Amino acid sequence: MSKFYSSVTKKIWMSLMGFFLMTFLLVHLSINLLLVFSSNSDLFNEAAHFMGTNPLIQVFQWVLFAGFVIHIILGLILQIENWIARPKGYRVSPTSEDSFFSRYMIHTGVIIFIFLIIHFVNFFLVAKGVIGELQEVEVNGKHMEDMGKLVIDLFHIPYYVVGYLIALLILGFHLDHGFQSAFQSLGLNHPKYTPCIKGLGHVFAIVVTLGYMIIPVFIYFSK
Repeated sequence: MSKFYSSVTKKIWMSLMGFFLMTFLLVHLSINLLLVFSSNSDLFNEAAHFMGTNPLIQVFQWVLFAGFVIHIILGLILQIENWIARPKGYRVSPTSEDSFFSRYMIHTGVIIFIFLIIHFVNFFLVAKGVIGELQEVEVNGKHMEDMGKLVIDLFHIPYYVVGYLIALLILGFHLDHGFQSAFQSLGLNHPKYTPCIKGLGHVFAIVVTLGYMIIPVFIYFSK
């Protein structure tokens, strides 16, 4: 019973961290889309400058980082426990694993983690001055780092854009199953409402994936 409770607890925490990270994805997307819907990088630079200098957001970024770490570690622990519990696998896949990508959540998760490390190096460490140096720009009388130029320069590198798009597709499949799985882990599943949750998960995954994909494609071909 204690083992079952421990597994359920880990799934609940993993689901809560998943919802937290999905909320961040929407906020992050809304800021990045400023590069698409504005004629220059000024709005994006102002938003990046605000986030980079606001004390509360600076604290929150470490909470976010902790959320990623907790989500990844719990996912790995649960997957290892599943492998130990049934090393030979099922003869017939259970209904919860009908989807191809539902059987490979840990694999897509690892790929996304590798992508995040690259993303972390290219943006966060550069912005913090740990590696490289950002140019400065003046926006409305304020001097700030030109994060917009950094993003635009990276999205003019063909292999970086292709890798970014592939990673986003994998993220989309991960979100599609993870969304409904999170509700199920929290006990919020019902024959009447589960189809709606699955549908909402599909919409969420598609919107987030296409939203992020628009940015590198738009920049590569137009800026």
